[in-house]
Amino acid sequence: MNNNYLIPANTKKSKLILGFFTGIDLAIFGTGCTVTMIMLLVFQGMDFTTALIVLLPALISGFLVIPVPNYHNVLQLITNIVTFLLGRKRYYWKGWCIYNVEK
Repeated sequence: MNNNYLIPANTKKSKLILGFFTGIDLAIFGTGCTVTMIMLLVFQGMDFTTALIVLLPALISGFLVIPVPNYHNVLQLITNIVTFLLGRKRYYWKGWCIYNVEK
């Protein structure tokens, strides 16, 4: 093929568990579900508001690891947004150029 290499578009999916999750993602979701299960055992008689509060850890952790297009998951998307917003805003040119000569 004249030393041309074609890299498949889904090469990073093979590094993920079930093609969607990393170990951290499963740990976050597992922790959220465990906390929810413990809270379900602690709170027996519940009204709607209490039930919603009890289910909140599993819902939040599930939302963070849900896959979204063009990103690994919502947690990665939030991390990229925060890094962009809090990162460097002014970029300095440090490349080579004919006009970039020290005098």
